[in-house]
Amino acid sequence: MVDSASSGELREDFDRENLQLSKDLDRMTERVESIAVDLTWMAYDMVVLRTVPQLTKSLKRLEDEYLLCKSVISGSAEKDNLDALSKIVDQKSTQD
Repeated sequence: MVDSASSGELREDFDRENLQLSKDLDRMTERVESIAVDLTWMAYDMVVLRTVPQLTKSLKRLEDEYLLCKSVISGSAEKDNLDALSKIVDQKSTQD
């Protein structure tokens, strides 16, 4: 009788541990997949940016324009700063 009770408990413990290990493995697999996706996008970005240098300039200009618009909309920029930013963006536009 003791053997059947202890073997039943052992079986339950084994099942619980097996379920927990399965859950842990699923979580780790999801993390690895996420990392793989991130690495793939990073590699893609590196290849694109290095093969098309104009894209880097365009992205920088877009970022500058965004920051200018953001400062104007939020009202955090002062008039002098806006004029300076505006001149920089205009100079970059004429250079491209």
